[in-house]
Amino acid sequence: MNFELLGQEFMAIGAGPRFTFNESISFMVKCETQEEIDCYWEKLTADGGQEGQCGWLKDRYGLSWQVVPAIMDEMMDEKDPEAPARVTQAFLKMTRFDLAALQRAYAGE
Repeated sequence: MNFELLGQEFMAIGAGPRFTFNESISFMVKCETQEEIDCYWEKLTADGGQEGQCGWLKDRYGLSWQVVPAIMDEMMDEKDPEAPARVTQAFLKMTRFDLAALQRAYAGE
């Protein structure tokens, strides 16, 4: 089956029990707000999906997703090495990302 998401073409095949989904393939959803993070998180974990650590989850089919704040790249690319370290320490304790907590960690609060 071929399908398109946001202009990107994908192919999916039914490979049976021998070839299953694993974390080597995942989709990343970059979210602007906490409400957007929460919305995707709730929808993707519904009907048997599983929460993971650090913004990762699996949907009901076993496909891995990363639901992350859009600003994460900027926070992790900060020239001051202490800011990304604080953000990392904050998100290592999270399942679903808490945008406000990450922003506080980034700011050193």
